[in-house]
Amino acid sequence: MNHEHDDERAIAMLSTMAKMQEEHNHQVHPQWRTQNYEYYRAVWVECAEMLDHFGWKWWKKQVPDLPQVKLELVDIWHFGLSELIRADTLTDEIGVTLSQVEIADTADAGAFRLAIEDLAASPLSNHCFDMTAFIEAMRTLPMSYSELFAMYIGKNVLNQFRQNNGYQTGEYRKLWQGREDNEHLVEILTALQDDPVDLPGRIYAALTERYTA
Repeated sequence: MNHEHDDERAIAMLSTMAKMQEEHNHQVHPQWRTQNYEYYRAVWVECAEMLDHFGWKWWKKQVPDLPQVKLELVDIWHFGLSELIRADTLTDEIGVTLSQVEIADTADAGAFRLAIEDLAASPLSNHCFDMTAFIEAMRTLPMSYSELFAMYIGKNVLNQFRQNNGYQTGEYRKLWQGREDNEHLVEILTALQDDPVDLPGRIYAALTERYTA
């Protein structure tokens, strides 16, 4: 195996995500780095939403909605990545580490719930992003680095689409044809994932077609 090539690919993937995150954050506010946005707060709120999609109630039957759970983890990565960029602590080593996560063969429900609680605890107590807990959540869900990357691209495009259609001004409609935009995104990614050519552009076009239908 060519480990050097694998590392270069992992670093390139991280660089691509960082560039896209920087562009999105700039779209929200050109001086986003100095606005003191509470990314830590967004992380723990997303953790709660993710547990609801995964299921945690012992008094009722719940079936994990894994595509939505994964999208919530991707949302958390958006905020974590923003914090790492702002703090100037995003390093190539993080990309290599993410690529080397030995994910479980199947979901480990108990371990995953504990990982999410750890991921929420650090923002609540220290106002920071816990990379170790994030990796443990990936491992136990399970979610590979390649899957994180592909779904990040999709969600980043959706975030751009939202901004371009009035998300900040309240004009954007999150429900299309009776379903949330995240649900439409999962279907679009499933249909397009086999062909990576111009993936961001084709995701955006598919979102536009559904949104205006």
